[in-house]
Amino acid sequence: MTLSNDPIDLRSDTVTRPSPAMRAMMAAAPVGDDQYGEDPSVNRLQARIADLLGKEAALFVPSGTMANQIAVKVLTRPGEEIVVAEEAHMMWHEAGAAAANSGVQFCVAGQGGRFSAEEFRAAVKPRGHIVFPPTALVAVENTHNLGGGIVFPQADAVAICAAAREAGIASYLDGARLFNASVASGRKPAELAAPFDLASVALSKGLGCPVGSVLAGRKALIAEAVTARRRFGGAMRQSGILAAAGLYALDHNIGRLADDHANARLIAERIAGIGGVVLDLATVETNIVIFRLAPDMPDAAAVVAAAKAEGILISALGPRTVRAVTHLDVGREACRRAGEVLAAIIARG
Repeated sequence: MTLSNDPIDLRSDTVTRPSPAMRAMMAAAPVGDDQYGEDPSVNRLQARIADLLGKEAALFVPSGTMANQIAVKVLTRPGEEIVVAEEAHMMWHEAGAAAANSGVQFCVAGQGGRFSAEEFRAAVKPRGHIVFPPTALVAVENTHNLGGGIVFPQADAVAICAAAREAGIASYLDGARLFNASVASGRKPAELAAPFDLASVALSKGLGCPVGSVLAGRKALIAEAVTARRRFGGAMRQSGILAAAGLYALDHNIGRLADDHANARLIAERIAGIGGVVLDLATVETNIVIFRLAPDMPDAAAVVAAAKAEGILISALGPRTVRAVTHLDVGREACRRAGEVLAAIIARG
């Protein structure tokens, strides 16, 4: 939790620090060489995530970006295309990795982080076309970060993946915050992941771990992912020390995600009615609050700087777009204070 003299850090749910209990489990973790498949803590984590997502096998990797890029490498070939939602993480926030590592490009469907099966079909390019790159993969981000943490509608996910299978196109679930989606929707992670060929979850966001994501799917695909992880430099040795944090989080930090969602709603409701703030409360379904500032208001950088001066850390996503993310290290009173400070800053103009 935030100490009284610490800033209230709402820049991301990646800023969390492992709790003493998590650290103790990490220190006591049995380990081995994961390259030989001999790290018992890694093996246990992979088996648990595979079971939670309803998949045959899983692979522990250092980051969510690596999980995404391994999925791209395994499911596409150079010169192909991926259909994603507007402002998808793998398109905007991964340093051009899909182009640099796999030689593929993106096509955007829908708006606000969501798209339908009809919009997906309209975006698909057939193989053999003289001009267009063939569509090889469709990727869904759930929850969708830049959409404000919205939960992707499961009926649409099922329909999109069915349409993809009919067209011979692979499907991938970027589930970095899938446990948030599960808690918010009341659906089990396995149900959310079921339609997809590969799915990933992050441990270092809402679950509060210092490192790691896990990619899950059919055994044959995970075997390919093991090779891709090696090529990307993500193979580790006694990584059970890190996997133990994930095991702790699975037991202790999933159910409490509802607190983060309630705290995000608290902040959002405090600032939504202020003149000059553009914020659709319907998008605040989980732990992310994204709002925009009208042209006659101070820009995002000015609001971020003013908030920092008062001990509140938030992010500017663009010239007039601000994001705040709640997490287990910031309690309800801290979020209440953050909302009041932001409201005062914005109201001052």
